[in-house]
Amino acid sequence: MHDFLYRDGKLFCEEIPVDRILDAVGTPAYVYSARTIVEHCRKIREAYAGIEHLVCYSVKANSSRAILRMLRDEGAGFDVVSGGELYRVLQAGGDPRKTIYAGVGKTAEEIRYALDQNILMFNLENPGELEVIDRIARDADKVADLAIRVNPDVDPKTHRYITTGKRETKFGIDLDQAEAVARRLSGYPGVRLIGVHMHIGSQITTVEPYVRAAEKVTAFIGLCRGLGHPVTQLNIGGGFGIFYKDKSARTMQDFSQALLPVVRPTGCRLLMEPGRFIVGNAGVLLTQVLFLKESGDRAFVICDAGMNDLIRPALYEAYHKIWPIQMPLKVQGEPPDEESWTGPSLLADVVGPICESGDFFARDRRIPPVQRGDRLAVFSAGAYGYAMSSNYNSHPRPAEVLVRGDQFALITARESYADLVRNER
Repeated sequence: MHDFLYRDGKLFCEEIPVDRILDAVGTPAYVYSARTIVEHCRKIREAYAGIEHLVCYSVKANSSRAILRMLRDEGAGFDVVSGGELYRVLQAGGDPRKTIYAGVGKTAEEIRYALDQNILMFNLENPGELEVIDRIARDADKVADLAIRVNPDVDPKTHRYITTGKRETKFGIDLDQAEAVARRLSGYPGVRLIGVHMHIGSQITTVEPYVRAAEKVTAFIGLCRGLGHPVTQLNIGGGFGIFYKDKSARTMQDFSQALLPVVRPTGCRLLMEPGRFIVGNAGVLLTQVLFLKESGDRAFVICDAGMNDLIRPALYEAYHKIWPIQMPLKVQGEPPDEESWTGPSLLADVVGPICESGDFFARDRRIPPVQRGDRLAVFSAGAYGYAMSSNYNSHPRPAEVLVRGDQFALITARESYADLVRNER
């Protein structure tokens, strides 16, 4: 679900017409629905209400402190992959005892910082981390709690750049190596194994890969307990898919019904690391049409937002629905599907101002006719949008706005030209 709906042809976010927001903050801009974020967080809790669990929001999806504070108030914990993300969580008032530190390349400084903050645990991503974390913990006269990130060698059939659960990826430890690590752990007094973790990929729209992976991981928990390790935490990661183009993604209830019979017998607290599921459909990128252009047999809609603002189409060949924020009056409710749109249309590439041929939001996309000055909404842009944005071509990054009911607030100011050179010497 989401709260970006048309009323008499005008796009609203919750109770506010989007054009009113843009009159105040300009374009490009990200706009987020607080109600959608909260509802998606609650859907997860409801689906897993039958087992002790903790939702650890994946900060990399969208790290705005306003959104982190909102999820903190919902009782969520956090999944971080850098010292900077941990800093953001703490700045937002997040509880370090509900925070998991993942990531394949933790520096010694980041490990010390996380230990000083008394986080819940580290996800051990490779055998070499064991010696480093143990040494740093002993130097600090502490014991670091760990979860081994097991790579279950399961292919979730998603984009190759966001598949993380196969043996040949850089993430996690394959089962054979993981068993060897578990057997060695007793020789490291600075660490304690309390959990097992898996994360097989992102934008996964079927349940079966999770079940296959969970079956392997739960068997590994039994092995670890047999070696004397007090494993009480089972982390199934995130990656739950959302609706971008079609309705193929499964509901959280579908996932829980399939997974709970597998994980409940372990007696572990169940941890999850959803990011996209919570914020993906809660945000849109709003942009203005600068020019229309024809070249050869192609038409182009050139906008003021580009791949520096939303890189997913260029990086992942990702689909995002794109429609004007002002449509014919007959349009009500959900933004129409391209295939079902029967009104006047234009077949065009929707592109940005960046000097790269890969700077596009859509190719050969059928949208209603537009003209210079019209504003477009790029939907389902709440995850990995602003978080992956850059200053390429020295473009300032856009504003971020959060909507609650009939109120909105600027939560990240648009960067200025002065911001572009602020740290240079």
